[in-house]
Amino acid sequence: MSNARADLLDPATIAALGRIEVVARWVVDGFLTGLHRSPRKGFSVEFAEHRPYQPGDEPRTLDWRIAARSDRLVVKQFEEETNLRATLVLDVSRSMAWTGNRARLTKLAYAERLAAAIALLLLRQRDAVGLIRFDAQVRSAVAPRARSGQWKRIVASLDDPGAGRATRAGAAFAQAGRLVPRRGLFVLISDLLLEPEDVLAPVRALRKAGHQVVVLHVLDPAERDLAAAGEALFVDPETGAAVAAAPADVRAAYRATVRSAIAEWRAQLARAGATYELVSTDAPFGVPLRRAFAARQRLP
Repeated sequence: MSNARADLLDPATIAALGRIEVVARWVVDGFLTGLHRSPRKGFSVEFAEHRPYQPGDEPRTLDWRIAARSDRLVVKQFEEETNLRATLVLDVSRSMAWTGNRARLTKLAYAERLAAAIALLLLRQRDAVGLIRFDAQVRSAVAPRARSGQWKRIVASLDDPGAGRATRAGAAFAQAGRLVPRRGLFVLISDLLLEPEDVLAPVRALRKAGHQVVVLHVLDPAERDLAAAGEALFVDPETGAAVAAAPADVRAAYRATVRSAIAEWRAQLARAGATYELVSTDAPFGVPLRRAFAARQRLP
């Protein structure tokens, strides 16, 4: 890659050079070189619970006050208090496994690498990061953590090839909300080929609870332009419904409909209090990564 920043390279080119975790590291390293570093809060700890003393426990972990009052030896357990708790909510439905050009990544392949880069960036900020993958149901859930091994758990979940037909975001958001009881960041990565209220209702609920919500709307360039020529058969990958049409006859109406749908998503999500970003699968990963990072910086 010479000295080129990976976050600014063609996504298909860099994806061909290594596995998800390798690409994510290159992208984040490139992204961070382009940032002016700002002071970061360090680790602190908050008390979690007591447990009985066991032989081998370090004396400094004993709660001497309880020992003096009750003649019981108990150990204080702590949990990491991180700067932020973030959950990535990734759409892995059948419609995401599509590309309009074999030279480009599918929407899902792009989204997986983007999710990995966002997760790694947040982990390097000492934030707790989790991941939920969904289609018609929640396929996998990794609770937010900042401890060693979390990166491997997230990458292992992203490597799971499972994906179904339909898309329902409501259950995924509901589970994500349960995983993050205090204020945090939620990043939805999806092509948004689903019912608006299935996204808007949980977004409003999360915002009401004080969470920051970012929606990264992933589209293939062919979905916006309908550049195909001649006769074509258009098939819905989630329902199997098929319609034959000549793209030249419907191109203008199609493009207008797509522009209207994008504008409607942007407006409705803004009213719900979410940050919206349209992401094209031919755009460098640094573009949506910057938006997610900016949202993270707005939280204390």
